Amino acid sequence: MLGASLSLYTVEHREPKAGSLRGGQLAKGVTNWEAIEITIDILRVVTLLGLILFYCLFIALYALKQRRAKQKQSGAPGETTSLLNGHVVENGTVQGHDYGSPDAGWVRPTKLPSKSWWEYLRGYSLFFPYLWPAKSRRLQIIVVICFVLVMGARVINLLVPMQVESITNILADPEGKHPGVPWGQICLYIFYRLMQGGNGALGALRSTLWVPVSQYSYQELSTATFEHVHGLSLDFHLGKKTGEVLSALSKGSSINTFLEQVTFQVVPMLIDLGVAIGYFLIAFDSYYALVVAIITFAYLYLTIRLAQWRAEIRREMVNSSRQEDAVKNDSMMSYETVKYFNAEDYEFNRYRNAVKDYQKAEYKVLISLNIMNVSQNLVFTLGLMVLCFLAAYQVTTGQKKVGKFVNMLTYMAQLQGPLNFFGTFYRSIQSAMINSERMLELFKEKPTVVDEPDSQPLPSCQGEIRFNDVQFAYDPRKPALHGTSFCCAPGSTTALVGESGGGKSTVFRLLFRFYNITGGSIQVDGHDVKSITIDSLRRHIGVVPQDTVLFNESLMYNLKYANPSATDEDVYAACRAASIHEKILGFPDGYNARVGERGLKLSGGEKQRVAIARTIIKDPRIILLDEATAALDSETEQHIQEALEKLSQGRTTLVIAHRLSTITTADQILVLHSGQVVEHGTHEELLALKGRYASMWRKQIRAQRAAEEAKLLSDRAEKLRKELQGDDSNSQSEDERNVNSQKDDSQAAAGTGSAHGHHDLPHGHP
Repeated sequence: MLGASLSLYTVEHREPKAGSLRGGQLAKGVTNWEAIEITIDILRVVTLLGLILFYCLFIALYALKQRRAKQKQSGAPGETTSLLNGHVVENGTVQGHDYGSPDAGWVRPTKLPSKSWWEYLRGYSLFFPYLWPAKSRRLQIIVVICFVLVMGARVINLLVPMQVESITNILADPEGKHPGVPWGQICLYIFYRLMQGGNGALGALRSTLWVPVSQYSYQELSTATFEHVHGLSLDFHLGKKTGEVLSALSKGSSINTFLEQVTFQVVPMLIDLGVAIGYFLIAFDSYYALVVAIITFAYLYLTIRLAQWRAEIRREMVNSSRQEDAVKNDSMMSYETVKYFNAEDYEFNRYRNAVKDYQKAEYKVLISLNIMNVSQNLVFTLGLMVLCFLAAYQVTTGQKKVGKFVNMLTYMAQLQGPLNFFGTFYRSIQSAMINSERMLELFKEKPTVVDEPDSQPLPSCQGEIRFNDVQFAYDPRKPALHGTSFCCAPGSTTALVGESGGGKSTVFRLLFRFYNITGGSIQVDGHDVKSITIDSLRRHIGVVPQDTVLFNESLMYNLKYANPSATDEDVYAACRAASIHEKILGFPDGYNARVGERGLKLSGGEKQRVAIARTIIKDPRIILLDEATAALDSETEQHIQEALEKLSQGRTTLVIAHRLSTITTADQILVLHSGQVVEHGTHEELLALKGRYASMWRKQIRAQRAAEEAKLLSDRAEKLRKELQGDDSNSQSEDERNVNSQKDDSQAAAGTGSAHGHHDLPHGHP
């Protein structure tokens, strides 16, 4: 182009003249206007070469930066590392877990990942199978129809300015070739406008048809995330923050919004921009197309750069919002703890500070948004000004009709919509990605305990349990079990005792497949638990935990939770066996009574008996009792013990007990110390050994007698107080009889303890 201009203007030629194809007077040199045009051509060529050079340098520097980053990270996690710094799980074990940080397994992202946008977007590709309606042919047809409607809307966008041009030329016809009002042209224009835009007929029809597709995507994605979280292993749930997880689970709509924006706004926007450049090139001339291309490039470049600048600011706001949600949820869930310690003011201030942090970040986001909007509007307005000057000049010189000017204004007004949306979309896509990062992190978390490829279901269970030299550690630096071995015969009762941290609860968790062992083997009926599917194994195990958590539903709902197919009569029979049936009938709503959040409307003994009844309804062959009576009073404990005896009949039972008096009749007692079985045998055999178990027994007997003596002294003090207050003699004699009766009961209990081996204790010890 530059060479052609120079060769043209350096020879004899005619000056260009508006409205004349032949040109003006003959020129032998370069005129002033021609010199300006050559200068502009030179600047254009130099600018083009500069952009190419800048692009090449940018690519080279970026490649160098990536190479250096890989060199620095040599030996660090590579392509298999979680996209947003989550930990990688392979072969059922956590790799690279930072045990020094409580939240190392699920870290909140604080900055954009050091990957390209393509790699960043590719990380979200795991959501796509849930977004495409693969299960419904009808929805797939609807998607195709929606795309057809989008293409139809693009055609309408092109016809509207052309129709405006036609009407304007008719109304502005100076020669009167088209007398009268162009009714047909105006009606056609109104029809086009009725079809045009997101609020037009085509847009409304597309939005209506897309509703079931959007609902399908949200349902599939949200359900898949919920199922995935439930499928994660215990180590994740022990380290999670419930508020954070709930916040992440609610981000399914962000992914759905992102899909709809890309499909029906970004793709049409790119088509509109391409059509606009081509339309101006054909309907006007190359200068219009060049200006539109420059506007588009400058607008998009400015938007991307400013959005990248705003990314960190927006991320800070999103993280602050999550922190606000986490504080709110944690405080609500710990309502009782707040009240116990009169910490209302502390919680109010903590939440107020979280809100302030969010508002500070929000202020920065809004200010940066205004800066971005003003900059975008300035770029577009400058481009529009150039086009208006150019079109006005051509109209006034007679090169074009006034309809072209109106056409240009109309089309540019339509073009501003897609450009403005690109700025909005770039912000919203960042918001959707940042909001959905937590959901992405949940998907990238893998369960550490999964079925082996060749595992088979356990069809039946007799209840034989074997631990063979089991090795396990929560933290490699401190083993929890090392060399633990024991056997439980079918139908027997085995008690686990020992100090806290000895490994009792770990035995339960490993048997229930909450964790994978690191050495040895665990067998049920001769089958290694790793060769059995987790679901079939857990169906044969019933657990009565120390702290029973119930759903905030009716008692009948909670009882049938163990077996939804159980009849009401099955529930009544289980409750009778657990000594809770009559108690439930005494409630105003009976079995329809709601138990409150986590079952807090029930007492500790009632919750435990409900848990026992629920386990009876499940009817497992193996029972795990995790100190089910530790926090109960003596009378309630007696009822619970009777219910547990009925529950354990004919079943293999493992009991964690701190009150040794509750397990004296166990078939075998295992004393665990530092992850090993240091003593085992019956109650009498262990007392005869005079080891750890005997020492624990002496301490508990001593504590029990001290409690009885304190009770006796308290009763005597109460009796003396009543005497001083002038109580009658009948009341006094009644108190004496009560005290003597309790004393006799105490002596009888001591005699019972002696019968269980107290005679084996050394002299001088209680």
